[in-house]
Amino acid sequence: MWKVLEHKNLAKTCKKLPSQVLKKYELWKELVCRHGPTVLKKFPGFNDEKLYGIREGQKSSRLNLQYRVIYEVENDAVIVYVIDITPHKY
Repeated sequence: MWKVLEHKNLAKTCKKLPSQVLKKYELWKELVCRHGPTVLKKFPGFNDEKLYGIREGQKSSRLNLQYRVIYEVENDAVIVYVIDITPHKY
């Protein structure tokens, strides 16, 4: 069983999200809690990928065309720390 921790400001961010993005985030959390972040590769809609540059060591998953969840995996089997849900800028 995996544990998902959220940044203290994430609750405030979630209140501003569109309902469909919030539902997809809840599904994302459910999958990660039960099976770990490696299961996200089986779902191409999440487009789970490593980040580079300033966010090196972090990963992102797509919630829709605009929004991404940014997270880190700590201890390779214990904690997933959700940092932010942010609109992707093109």
